[in-house]
Amino acid sequence: MTLVMGVLNVTPDSFSDGGSHDTFAAAVEHGRFLASQGAGIVDVGGESTRPGAERVPEDEEIARVVPVIEALARDGIVCSVDTMRASTALASAAVGAKIVNDVSGGLADPDMLRAVAKADAEYIAMHWRAHSTTMQEHTRYGDVVEDVVAELVTRRDAAIAAGIPGERIILDPGIGFSKTSEQNWQLLRRLDRFQSLGHRVLVGVSRKRFLGEILGGREPQGRDVATAAVTTWCALKGIWAVRTHEVRSQLDVIAVGEEISRDS
Repeated sequence: MTLVMGVLNVTPDSFSDGGSHDTFAAAVEHGRFLASQGAGIVDVGGESTRPGAERVPEDEEIARVVPVIEALARDGIVCSVDTMRASTALASAAVGAKIVNDVSGGLADPDMLRAVAKADAEYIAMHWRAHSTTMQEHTRYGDVVEDVVAELVTRRDAAIAAGIPGERIILDPGIGFSKTSEQNWQLLRRLDRFQSLGHRVLVGVSRKRFLGEILGGREPQGRDVATAAVTTWCALKGIWAVRTHEVRSQLDVIAVGEEISRDS
């Protein structure tokens, strides 16, 4: 069954829920809520990666996420840390994070892959070309599917060379990162190509701008049904997990989609 990874942004500036959970108490409460709704993983991030977002200082990112992960892990909740920094990954793993979700695939911090290998954590490598301030300047591809696959394979190989076992690597095509709207749709239509690489695949489209565009410019909080439509597609394709802000309806559509596709 496709898992739902619940998004927990401990940030003031994330595109959908910035400021909603940017205190320790609010973040822990929401993390527990996501888990109670059925999230198999709670993904805790302390730095926004929305288009145009500026980076936060390393010590501030650590201060935001580590106490929250520690509290949730004590409750038995499986946590991932959404970070591009090796120091944050190591500090988070030390208090219970089981997965490092690195949107840069190891490109933003040369120490990241060795740190993950040392932490013995699972590793999500996303396709990435540039930081948020300039990423939409890097949307030129020959064949977007094959180019993204090739660049992800390079990061996968670098992770293995750094000592991360292949079975601990999860790949993410990076929907919305250095991609136009049409390129996002092309990648979603060819999820099988990413699965053919032999690793688990994570897809994150929750409330993203390209969904709002086909809904007449609807604001992020009004995009959950569109997100669920993509989640259904992912479930039918056998994708390992989807990363979403809202959990319960995503699990509902996964259950229905998998029942429809089940052999009688």
